[in-house]
Amino acid sequence: MSALSKAFSPKWVDFHCHLDLYPNHEELIEQCDRDEVATLTVTTTPKAWLRNNALASKSRYVRVALGLHPQLVAERAAELPLWKELMADARYIGEIGLDAGPRYCHSFELQKRVFTEILRECARVGGKILTVHSVRSAGTVLDLVSQHLSPNRGRVVLHWFTGSQSDARRAVDLGCYFSINAEMLRNDRHRAMISKLPLSQLLTETDGPFTKFGDRTATPSDVAATVKTLAELIRIPATDAAASIRANLARVATVDRIEPAS
Repeated sequence: MSALSKAFSPKWVDFHCHLDLYPNHEELIEQCDRDEVATLTVTTTPKAWLRNNALASKSRYVRVALGLHPQLVAERAAELPLWKELMADARYIGEIGLDAGPRYCHSFELQKRVFTEILRECARVGGKILTVHSVRSAGTVLDLVSQHLSPNRGRVVLHWFTGSQSDARRAVDLGCYFSINAEMLRNDRHRAMISKLPLSQLLTETDGPFTKFGDRTATPSDVAATVKTLAELIRIPATDAAASIRANLARVATVDRIEPAS
């Protein structure tokens, strides 16, 4: 079974991390295996997926997602045909999505076209698991997911979700999952939103190396502390939170590998 959750059970889950952006990429793969952290390392361009996938090919706990990051779409949209070529060998898709922040809003229409094409292709093939970026664009992301990728054709995990409470409720109803990181749990507005999400639709992430653990860059093993903080927020034992997150990962990974739609 080509999924993060195999017959063995990981201790922890980092569902969104950029291992190839650390100087010690290969060492961190080994650390994920030692610490039993089921880690999804995302890529920002299709070209990056090939080397990442080769480095993780012998790992028990690290899987690689095939991405085309919305912040790079203006420069890398021409790589979409390569993304389509590689996706047959990629169970996980990401980082993909939309970014309407000030630095990237100029390419927003192009981002929407690329994201729509990715969703349509995932729906056609079926069985893909997506980690999705939605900065200042949660409503549009959910519109496109609703239009182009039904829950029986793939799983959507919203990475570092910062949408409104109503956006979050809509995402829950669409069957989306949410990967929660330590930075989100330090923000009062985000904590309020997270506290209302179903535990059955939560995963954890680091988004390393873009987050910190104390004075250093966060690594996948630091999700253990995130689980503890999340458990305190929703008032359950940390062991129960960790068990629920592992169960959610297993549920995400059971999305059917179905025949391409006509």
